[in-house]
Amino acid sequence: MAASQDPLLLSNGGSERRKPLSRLTRSFARWVLKAFMWVIFLGWVFIFFFVPSGTGTDFYDDWVDATEGTLFGSTGSALVLYSAPIALIAVLAVPYLLLSETEEEQLTERGEKQKPKFSLGTFPVLVGWPFGVVTVAEFIGIVLFVVFVLWSVYAYTVVNLAILPSYGSLTPGEKRVQMLQMSAYCFGLVASSCLSFLFLPVARGSILLRLIDVPFEHATKYHIWLGNLIIFLVTVHGLCYMIVWFIRGIVLKSIIEWKSDGGANCAGVITYAFGFLIWLTALPPVRRKNFQLFFYTHHLYILFIIFLALHIGDANFSKFCGGIFLFMLDRFLRFFQSRKDVEVISATNFPCGTVGLVICKPKFLHYNALGFVFLRVREISKLQWHPFSVSSSPLDGKYHISVLIKAVGDWTWRLRQNVSNLSSQETQIFEPPTKFMVNVEGPYGHESPYHLMYRNLILVAGGSGISPFIAILSDILHRVKDSKPCLPRDVILVWAVKRSSEIPLLSTIGVKALNPSSLDGLNVNIQVYVTQELEPPLVGSIVISSKCESYPIFSYKSMFVCHLQEEGEFEKFKSLSVSNRSRGQGMSILVGTGDKGWSGTYVIVPILGFILLLGLLDVCYLNPYDISYWWYRGLLLLICMVVSVVLFGGFVIALWHAWENKCLSSEEDPAEDSVEARSMLQERTTPERDLYSDFTSINYGRRPDFKEIFGTASDSWGNVDIGVIVCGPQTLQSSVAKECRSQGLRRRRDGPVFHFNSHSFNL
Repeated sequence: MAASQDPLLLSNGGSERRKPLSRLTRSFARWVLKAFMWVIFLGWVFIFFFVPSGTGTDFYDDWVDATEGTLFGSTGSALVLYSAPIALIAVLAVPYLLLSETEEEQLTERGEKQKPKFSLGTFPVLVGWPFGVVTVAEFIGIVLFVVFVLWSVYAYTVVNLAILPSYGSLTPGEKRVQMLQMSAYCFGLVASSCLSFLFLPVARGSILLRLIDVPFEHATKYHIWLGNLIIFLVTVHGLCYMIVWFIRGIVLKSIIEWKSDGGANCAGVITYAFGFLIWLTALPPVRRKNFQLFFYTHHLYILFIIFLALHIGDANFSKFCGGIFLFMLDRFLRFFQSRKDVEVISATNFPCGTVGLVICKPKFLHYNALGFVFLRVREISKLQWHPFSVSSSPLDGKYHISVLIKAVGDWTWRLRQNVSNLSSQETQIFEPPTKFMVNVEGPYGHESPYHLMYRNLILVAGGSGISPFIAILSDILHRVKDSKPCLPRDVILVWAVKRSSEIPLLSTIGVKALNPSSLDGLNVNIQVYVTQELEPPLVGSIVISSKCESYPIFSYKSMFVCHLQEEGEFEKFKSLSVSNRSRGQGMSILVGTGDKGWSGTYVIVPILGFILLLGLLDVCYLNPYDISYWWYRGLLLLICMVVSVVLFGGFVIALWHAWENKCLSSEEDPAEDSVEARSMLQERTTPERDLYSDFTSINYGRRPDFKEIFGTASDSWGNVDIGVIVCGPQTLQSSVAKECRSQGLRRRRDGPVFHFNSHSFNL
């Protein structure tokens, strides 16, 4: 009986003798690569702190002078110091990820860990405005950036004060104006240093995000923080110059000035105008009320980058072009993946206002149960992409992936109407066969399935935030049933909804033929809180229950039938090609978080190509013709980056696509797709299923009491690591984070450690 409580890990059989040596070798190689990358990263950060000082400024000037007249010149000097380190880390990340441990090895190692311990990345230290939920690791990063800005301003000021006496012919008033002008330039240098990091978090399939196992939806807030900091620094930079020009009476002349041997002021003004407009429409009040305005305005980043290169020239642009180059690679790959039309096998309108889509995918395209995709429906909008969490486990099916979409905005309501129209067409015999096609980016998500790394889980969802937890529960139940690697033994799901009509979404958890014996050793407790209803709904004149308290879900099936009677049956569209799916209708595997080998090749080849093209540009044009215009050299550098991405990146994509077609042609017979698809469709939309009658409760008229829930878990689970994952609005995230922090601060020596994890989109 005790053995059944242990994690279900697969045996390696006869390979046990060879595996330790192979694993040891890979672990050592990964350790060496990791240490090397840390050395490069710390050296890179040191450069940012060192250069603003007097000694650092002299070092940089000497460095530029030493490379003057060489192949790459001053541009190469800046590239080596500022952009090459991040590019080199991206290159080294490729073998590191290729040598990564298998899922079974990760779970085995985690399962062997004896004592719980705090993690800097999962302990919230700040909760609330202006940063939201901030962990200790994130707080350290914020402090480092603040210290960097303050230190840089101080160090540059000291250097400027040392230079000021050299302007001996100026009056004291003129010296103060000159000091202000030099300070304005220094604020621009500090902003350019921050720009080195701005584009790294928004590369959705970035090799760097995979390296640190931070998904795009979580890293987006770093981009927001950096954007706010940069717009502040650039505003100060511009205001200082405007004050100087005003004092000197040359405002209009300076604004329209386009210097060839220095910064092009006019291009700088245009750059700031684009940047300010992007920042203004990204403010939370504007973004929430008019997402389309925010979405479309953000595409001005293309013009922002172009005019920025014209404004500062090639040498200064080289200081942060590494991050921009990696973003361009990611964007180019996404463009090709998103062009493919993907077949929707099933589309279902649930009575509660949620739309369920089952989408075709290739067998060899793997994803995480906590993954997410971006969807576009051309019939609704040719430009809008919207992110949605995956609601299916990878074990639900080899050829399909599903999402649940709550109809809360214009785009989602139009999607629901489209499904209704398709459903009505399907009932008309003489209508031609209909296909429902979408475009897909992704799936993206965590590199490792961290939801499987904890023996104890608390999942907290708000409204449509239940979607990823349906995938998690399905994943865990599948693994336990099939004896696959799985650490979680105790799972609490807390779901807060406004109306009980949403509860039937639990029926979409896709696990067939469950019985008590197949769940031996697994404890699941689902707690549903209906906040805007004081009692269960009525069925005709029959009241299911009249007490406003916690109800066991013995009436779950009855409630499902009740809502079907009140709001109508499911509106459902099934693709007519399910039984004879044509090849090429599934999702594209051209995704940054896909195959590690191809993803790595796609990063390495364009970087080498960029170095080659830049060398050819210098040898064949810039050096022979002595091209010295700052703005022109900056534009040529940007063009060189674009050509490298298109030419060399496109070459890798072509090979990758050919490999994809070869794999598709060697897939199993489509008949297997049909059986799996039909099984999945029936299982995920059958209202009579009552899988959770033994471990689900419904609470009416109140919200979750996290202090009580976490306290009960703390007392019953003891000295363990507890993974807390929350998906929902910011207020819900803050409430859970505060309780995790509170539990951590007053933790006893023999108490559990709560690890806070967020799975919410703040786009």
